[in-house]
Amino acid sequence: MIDLSKREKGRMRAAKRARERGIVVPTFAEMRDPEKIRPEIRAELKEIGLWDVHPRNLFRITWKNEPVKQGGGFGGVNHIEFPPALTGVRARVIALVGKWFPTGSHKVGATFGCLVPRLVTGQFDPTVHKAAWPSTGNYCRGGAYNSALLGCESIAILPEGMSRERFEWLRQIAGEVIATPGSESNVWEIFQKCKELQATRDDVMIFNQFDEFGNHLWHYTVTGPAMEEVLAAELRAGERYAGVVLTSGSAGTLASGDYLKEAHPQSRIAVGESLQCPTLLQAGFGSHRIEGIGDKHVPWIHNVRNTDLVIALDDEGPLSLIRLFNEPEGRNHLLRQGVPASLVDQLDLVGISGAANLLLAVKFARYYELTERDVVLTVLTDSMELYRSRIAELREERGPYTALHAAADHGRWLLGATTDHLLELTYTERKRIHNQKYFTWVEQMGKSVKELNAQWYDWPEYWDRIHRQADAIDELIVEFNRAVAQG
Repeated sequence: MIDLSKREKGRMRAAKRARERGIVVPTFAEMRDPEKIRPEIRAELKEIGLWDVHPRNLFRITWKNEPVKQGGGFGGVNHIEFPPALTGVRARVIALVGKWFPTGSHKVGATFGCLVPRLVTGQFDPTVHKAAWPSTGNYCRGGAYNSALLGCESIAILPEGMSRERFEWLRQIAGEVIATPGSESNVWEIFQKCKELQATRDDVMIFNQFDEFGNHLWHYTVTGPAMEEVLAAELRAGERYAGVVLTSGSAGTLASGDYLKEAHPQSRIAVGESLQCPTLLQAGFGSHRIEGIGDKHVPWIHNVRNTDLVIALDDEGPLSLIRLFNEPEGRNHLLRQGVPASLVDQLDLVGISGAANLLLAVKFARYYELTERDVVLTVLTDSMELYRSRIAELREERGPYTALHAAADHGRWLLGATTDHLLELTYTERKRIHNQKYFTWVEQMGKSVKELNAQWYDWPEYWDRIHRQADAIDELIVEFNRAVAQG
């Protein structure tokens, strides 16, 4: 459960800070349905850029932003469909688009779900505490951004090997930026830095995406219904929703699959990871290049018992795909293959982890022999706006990208995708993955065996209790906003 107990002194100081800075906090309900946002706030947004560090952009933490950089309103859920000419599979593959969130990634929503419950209860006092955001990239960006909007100081913690764009942006937003050793796979080093901060500083509150149930709850409450709306709009007569396919990362976005399974019990949840670090597949370890996903442990907030499939993906696939999608010869090749120009022009919406999700969705469709009747959902966490330096690095490392490279990459990774390195989970396999949580979270991070067992044996009631907290958090937000307004 998320602790919603109030600390009145901290709550009043947080309300005073919000009053001084003109902050109004949106509810989860408003993020699901921006039509509920007050007209005067919607009018203010017409003068504000999507990435501006302005408190009103809290109301743009939604999948329904108009896809423009300045002054946009709201509409339907941003999504795109990848046709068979691109994917090589008969099933319809549809992805929610994360670019049109502030910061260019939906992770800004997950961090809201973690910080705001503690802020509106007074557990986090912005006059005393600094919010520390450990992550391999987008989560700490979202946390630093939300902290700035909510009048809070922040500390961004991420591996030194992450993209240059991430560090350049964070240095402008976060109060402190800490680079830990390694790259995408070095999550444990981030955890160690958090322990060090907790042991040496009284002003730091850690928001660890891998064990913060606010991350899970935001996706269950906001992303899940957004996916449901896409299905309502896109499913044609005789079609069926097959499942959602997502990289593991913090496991927060997987909560959207939990939401959809309640409405579509026959659907499946597939979780992907890098073949170079097959933690879920083989209890393995290693280093990989798919920026945006963590590994070498099973996140505490992963509802493993509700997961149906594990797919490991060679990290060369997403790197090849971002060149295919963004280099001129790659785009020309796709046009020659019959991919619509309207889609080719939008392929920069696919970041590295988004490319991984697309490839995983293709493997999922091949494994289950899906047909034109089937729809598979996934998510584009961010866009190439955050990885332009990676394209330049690949060009320097490998030379010019030619038509031959494009044909080879398209043929190998999409049209020729195979179903190797894939495991359909039995009860025993799910239990094995769940039990891996013990070594990270109980032995090393101080969680209790009692709660670990509750996640498994008190299923699904354990997770249902968390899901039911969204309404209680909204009530606390409304109460907090009232305190801010009354002064």
